[in-house]
Amino acid sequence: MYKISFKVVILLVVVAFGAFSFSIPKRITVKGSDTMVILSQKWAEVFMKKNPGISIQVTGGGSGVGIAALINGSTVIANSSRPIDQQELEKLKSKYNQNGIQIACAKDGLSVYLNNANPVSELSIPQLADIFSGQITNWKQVGGPDARIQLYGRESSSGTFEFFKDHVVKTDFARNCQTLPGTAAIVNAIKRDKFGIGYGGAAYAEGVKDCKVKKDAKSKGVLPSAATIKNRTYPISRYLFMYLREKPTGDTKKFIDWILSAEGQNVIVEVGYYPLK
Repeated sequence: MYKISFKVVILLVVVAFGAFSFSIPKRITVKGSDTMVILSQKWAEVFMKKNPGISIQVTGGGSGVGIAALINGSTVIANSSRPIDQQELEKLKSKYNQNGIQIACAKDGLSVYLNNANPVSELSIPQLADIFSGQITNWKQVGGPDARIQLYGRESSSGTFEFFKDHVVKTDFARNCQTLPGTAAIVNAIKRDKFGIGYGGAAYAEGVKDCKVKKDAKSKGVLPSAATIKNRTYPISRYLFMYLREKPTGDTKKFIDWILSAEGQNVIVEVGYYPLK
């Protein structure tokens, strides 16, 4: 009978474990903005096909949830449809002694959704502010039918919520604004509600119509499109961001570099968002 020394057994175990661990894909976690989930999932899908040794896990939850996960160390990349705020920056710096890294990765036109049966087709920024703050409550006040306006919006952890509040409403939302967990839920609600109105990323506007948006009463109504986002004639547009605790290296850098490449930016167009250039 052959005898195998203890040292040889240990060596075999180490070699076997090393081979096993080498075969496990390296995982990059991406968490945050629900607006960016569709886009990030597509990025991950295409990138992983080209790089089978790298695994990318994408989840939503909202921009605030993603940034909180970045701060507590449970995600590598935080997706956000708004800039990180000062309080979040201070928490990040306090915990890691780092200011974090902000990477603009795409552009988005924030659509205002209307039911296809609603005869109203355009609204100004001041009208939208009055509608979502509760000053205007009936469609007849903006040239529509005599029917109560039903508001649909995002939860407060959403970057879309914060952006729309800061750049359009500029005050508190009306108390009767129904908050829903995700832009897809808003679109589905407006499909069923002839007198509903909501807001969210342009890529989600399926089965509803985009409202033309005017800067003011004298301006021309503009729809979100690649051209109007690029030349900034569409009044509600924004950058979409990725945040990291520190400068990316290794596979994370490879993934981000690919996103910012021509190939990665082409994916943005396919999904329905807008490239940086």
